[in-house]
Amino acid sequence: MSDRRVVAKFNQDAKVGRGYVYTSADRLSARLSAERLTLAVREMIDLKGKRVIDIGCGDGTYTIELLGGLPEYVLGIDPAEMAIGCARSRAAGLDGVEFRVSDLSDLSRLDRKFDVAVVRGVLHHLPDVEAAIAGVCAVADEIVVVEPNGYNPVLKIIEKISPYHIEHEEKSYFPHHLDRWFRAHGGEVVRSGFCGLVPMYCPDSVARMLKALEPVVENVPVLRRVLSGSYIQKIRLST
Repeated sequence: MSDRRVVAKFNQDAKVGRGYVYTSADRLSARLSAERLTLAVREMIDLKGKRVIDIGCGDGTYTIELLGGLPEYVLGIDPAEMAIGCARSRAAGLDGVEFRVSDLSDLSRLDRKFDVAVVRGVLHHLPDVEAAIAGVCAVADEIVVVEPNGYNPVLKIIEKISPYHIEHEEKSYFPHHLDRWFRAHGGEVVRSGFCGLVPMYCPDSVARMLKALEPVVENVPVLRRVLSGSYIQKIRLST
């Protein structure tokens, strides 16, 4: 289900940087952006005592952060074997977390169902997002999705001209499309919102300024909807 060219690119990223550029580089903007999304996930769902699958876990950085929510068990899967190698190294000595090389198309082969699936920054890399959503809906009772570039027009433009975005074949989807696709596969969108103002890659001075403005933007409905960098939704599957 994953585009093999994109997987190869992420493998190269992990091999060269021993992790992905936005997790392994000491860049203020990437750190502030990631911290905001991690907080948004924790605010969206209670992971305590639950079995969690992190779909498209990459180098494992954000998967390991899920352990702070005290889940019973976390499985991270990703088709990029180099990234999974980095994830396993990062998780060495930690209990309750496991990483496997696996594609979204392999979800039906899992021998268990999960309480929660986390899909963070994954769907916009996939060639067939609707098929991916169908697969995710089959393996968990609840799903938390984080996708960049909700309705922000500037980020929509960056997506088309940024070499990084082009190389990784990023193609964002409008939030109302994601809502509709999940509903089509038995999911109920029980909570959703927009968050974040700091782009992953910008100068430190700009990152600090945008971080200071972030609470203001997030508290004004119109600004939050148009300017926030990410859309987050919680989906509950009918039993």
